[in-house]
Amino acid sequence: MSSTGTATVLVVDDSATKRYLLVSWLTRAGFTVRQAETGTEALRMLPGSGVDLVVLDVKLPDMSGFDVCERIKTDVEYGTVPVIHVSAHAVDVVDRTQGLNRGADAYLVEPIEPDELIATVHAVLRYYSARRRAETLATRLVRLAEATLEINSAPTLDGLLTAAAEGALDIFGAPVVVVAETADGDTLAATGEAVRRWSPSDRSVAVGSLVRREEPSDWDLVEWPAGDTVAVAAARLRADRPPVFVAVPSSSQTPGFPVLRQLSQAVAAAVEAQRSYDEEHRIAVTLQRSLLQSRLPEVPGLELAMRYEPAGAQTEVGGDFYELTMLEGRLLVAIGDVAGHSLHAATVMAEVRHAVRAYAVEGHPPGKVLSLVNRFMRTVLPAESATICLLTLDPATGSVRLASAGHLPPLLHTPDGGARYLEPRGPLLGINAPRPDDLEFVLPLGGTLVLYTDGLVERRDADIDVGLAALAEASSTIEPDLDDFGRRLLTQLGGTGQQADDIAVVALRRR
Repeated sequence: MSSTGTATVLVVDDSATKRYLLVSWLTRAGFTVRQAETGTEALRMLPGSGVDLVVLDVKLPDMSGFDVCERIKTDVEYGTVPVIHVSAHAVDVVDRTQGLNRGADAYLVEPIEPDELIATVHAVLRYYSARRRAETLATRLVRLAEATLEINSAPTLDGLLTAAAEGALDIFGAPVVVVAETADGDTLAATGEAVRRWSPSDRSVAVGSLVRREEPSDWDLVEWPAGDTVAVAAARLRADRPPVFVAVPSSSQTPGFPVLRQLSQAVAAAVEAQRSYDEEHRIAVTLQRSLLQSRLPEVPGLELAMRYEPAGAQTEVGGDFYELTMLEGRLLVAIGDVAGHSLHAATVMAEVRHAVRAYAVEGHPPGKVLSLVNRFMRTVLPAESATICLLTLDPATGSVRLASAGHLPPLLHTPDGGARYLEPRGPLLGINAPRPDDLEFVLPLGGTLVLYTDGLVERRDADIDVGLAALAEASSTIEPDLDDFGRRLLTQLGGTGQQADDIAVVALRRR
């Protein structure tokens, strides 16, 4: 609808002569005109008719024009259609007041001049057009705020672009394409139905934001309305970053593209944050992996496996560590966790790991090694704490000597006895407390030991006993290949890359 002569007007009057005049004036002014003789006929015609304005006589044969107007204005479907009363009889102040009070937007008394009628129609349509734009803008701004929250809550770039496309579809009710580049240089396009790689044509954009009209053929990822162009909002926050694009049909936009422009800026800001996070997380994981053992020793009579999954909930490096080293014919196995997630925690982790290796090389048994590491920490790192499970294993006899410093209990699986937890005791590192004797036992042929950090079994919404029970159940059967077993543990117990803590798992089996 427009106030410039493209609107549809319904003329309601029981006088054929008056209808003829009104229809002639409105038609010559460029309006599309429909006619009705009674109020009942007019009310029947309105639903789905596309009528933009009603010119309504006050005196009708079946009901008062006031009643007709009131029923129009209270209808949920077409209650926003403006009404102009015309009358040759109800012309005094009381009549005009009643008409306006019951919903009419204007009231003209006969004789009516053609120019007066047309000017009044244009004025009323302009007002309603402006009101609709304001209501549309207000509604879209509310939906924009909701979409922005969803966009910034997305944990991945794919999820972010999906949320942006779904938000744009909700805001504009029209096809949409959202385009952004990953930290690796791949261009992704989201349409609300899928996120796919895309190779757009060169679209150079300066830092800032703009909206321009482009041809639908340049954005052939969705089916655009026939005969329409595409309004493309581009936002670029930094010269060294690629722009973000949001494309919608031009017909879906209000003058100035205010909501589309703000949406593109919100997407660009969220994409920048996600890209920075992805880059920082990649650097953090690379640093953390560089501090950990990269290769396992080959030990006759033993099968070894290790799985490590960094936390997906933060970019900082964590304090989980493991160690598997042959020392004078015995396998030294350690797994531990330094408190905290930071570069400092990773540094402490490296120092503790190297201290364990150094004292173990001197020939000390596990319990003595932990006592010496504890003394080292209390002297050099008095503010730090850590948990660790440490053991030595003779591959030939299966003899195991194990000590724990506040770490979660290792799990022992035997072919005939199933899975059970061992119960070594001991205070965590960093505390001045007596340490119990080492736990000594024999790992039978076919037996498997599983050591792990708390990220595998701890969840914020459940007691740790639930996680331990889940691990025991998952370990009731163990694959012939320990690598397959470790991979299944991470998948089954929540190591999806989005867990809140690092996960380290070490499994060893005597063959």
